[in-house]
Amino acid sequence: MENDQDRSFFGQPKGLSTLFFTEMWERFSYYGMRALLIYYIYDTVANGGLGLPRASALAIMSIYGSLVFMSSIIGGWLSDRVFGSRKTVFYGGLFIMIGHIVLATPLGIGALFLSMLLIIIGTGMLKPNVSGMVGHLYSKTDLRRDAGFSIFYMGINMGALLAPFIVGTLGQDYNYHLGFSVAAFGMFFGLLQYYIQGKNSLVTIGMEPTNPMNQAEKKKFGFAFLTALLIVLLIFGIAYVTNHLTIDFVVNMISLLGILLPVYYFTKMLTSKDVTPEEKPKVLAYIPLFLSAIVFWSLEEQGSSILALFASERTKDSLFGFSVAASWFQSLNPIFVFILTPVFVTLWTKLGKKQPSTVTKFSIGLIFAGLSFVLLMFPGLLFGTEGKVSPLWLIFSFFIMIVGEMCLSPVGLSITTKLAPRAFEAQTVAIWLLADAASQAINAQIARFYTPATESGYFGIVGGVAVIAGIILFLIKNPIKKLMGAVH
Repeated sequence: MENDQDRSFFGQPKGLSTLFFTEMWERFSYYGMRALLIYYIYDTVANGGLGLPRASALAIMSIYGSLVFMSSIIGGWLSDRVFGSRKTVFYGGLFIMIGHIVLATPLGIGALFLSMLLIIIGTGMLKPNVSGMVGHLYSKTDLRRDAGFSIFYMGINMGALLAPFIVGTLGQDYNYHLGFSVAAFGMFFGLLQYYIQGKNSLVTIGMEPTNPMNQAEKKKFGFAFLTALLIVLLIFGIAYVTNHLTIDFVVNMISLLGILLPVYYFTKMLTSKDVTPEEKPKVLAYIPLFLSAIVFWSLEEQGSSILALFASERTKDSLFGFSVAASWFQSLNPIFVFILTPVFVTLWTKLGKKQPSTVTKFSIGLIFAGLSFVLLMFPGLLFGTEGKVSPLWLIFSFFIMIVGEMCLSPVGLSITTKLAPRAFEAQTVAIWLLADAASQAINAQIARFYTPATESGYFGIVGGVAVIAGIILFLIKNPIKKLMGAVH
C-alpha cells in the first residue's frame, strides 16, 4: 500500500498513474475495436468485411459483450486464487493484444471468433483486477481515495472517447484491419508502461493471490473444470454431428447461460445456510433492482449494435457542414459522461438528504433510457425508413440515455455491496456485472426483430418496456425499501 505522503500524480500515489494509463489504453483498444466490429462483420467481402447477415452481426455483438462481462467472474477468481492481481492484469493484457493482432489479419470468420475468444478472456482478467488494484493504493483512512477513483475513471472515458475517432476513422475510411492494428498497438503501449512503470510505482501490490488454493482445492477444481469442459464438448459435439452447430446455436447457448447464471447466484444466496434470516430480505430487495438493471443495460448496450446500424444506415454523414463518420457516434457516451458527471455530483451534493432514494434513482434511470429509444421511433414515423435523417436524432438519444445512466449506474454497485450477504461479499461485483451480461444475452435474441420495416415499432416497444418497468419499480418502491431495512 502506498504511503500517504506519496502525491506524485495530481496529488495521488504514483501507482495511480500506472493503472490510469493501463486502463486508458485497454479501453482505447476495446472501444476502438467495438466501434468498427459490427460494420466489419456485416459489410460485403468486396469492401473488406465478412459479409455475414445483419441479424447475425447484431447477435454476435450482443453475445460478445455478454461473454466479456461473464468472464470477469473467472478473472476475479484467477486473481484471488491463482496469480494475484498484478500478474492477472498483465496476462489479460497479453491476451487482449494478441486478440487484436489476430483480428488485424485478413483470415476471415475463423480469425474473428479466435480474436473474440482471446479478447473475452483477456478483458475478464484485466478489467476487474486493475480496478481492484486502485483500491490497494490507499489506506482505509486516506481521504484521497474517492478522488483517486474519479481520476481513474476519467482514464476509462478518455480511452473510450478517443478510440472511435482514431480507430474508427482508419477502419472505415481506409481498411478495417488497419483500424484493428491500431487497437493492438494501443494495448501494447498500455502493457509496456504497466510492466516498466509498475516495477517502481506498484512495488508489492497484487503480487500474491489473496486466497490461494491448497492441494485439496486444486484437485477439486481440476475435477470440476474437466467435468464442465466435457459437458460443453458433448453439447457442441452433438450439435456438430447433427448439423445444428450454427451461429444461431452458439448464440442461443450463450444467451441461456447469461440468463441462468444470475438465477443460480440468487438461488444459492437465498438457500444458503451462511445467509442469515436478517440478510435474506435484503437479497429479495435486490432482485427487482437487479432486474431493472438488466432492462437498463439492454438498452444502453445497444449503442454498439442497433444504434451503430442506425448511425450507418439511417443517419446523414454530415452535421452543420462537417463530415461525421458512423463510428464516431460511439464517442457520444463518454463525451456525455464527462459533461454530466460533475452536474449530477453537484446536484446530489446540494440535495443532500433530500436527494431521491436508490430505488427512485433506478426508476428515473429506466424511464430516461426508455425515452431515449422512444425518441428514435419518430424519424421512421415522420420521414419513413428509406432515406437518412439528421444526426441530431441520435445525438439527443445518446444524451437522454446518459442522463438515465447517471441516475442508475453510479449507485448500482454501491447498493449491490450494501445488500449483499456477508458470505457473498467477494462475489458482489460479479453479480452486478452479470446484469450487463444477462442484458446482452437478451439483446442477442431481440436484435433479430430490428429491420427497416420494423424500425419504429422496435424502438417504440423496447423503449416503452423500459418506461413501464421504471414506473412499476417506482410504484413498488415502498415494499422494496421495507425489505432493505436500514440500507438506503
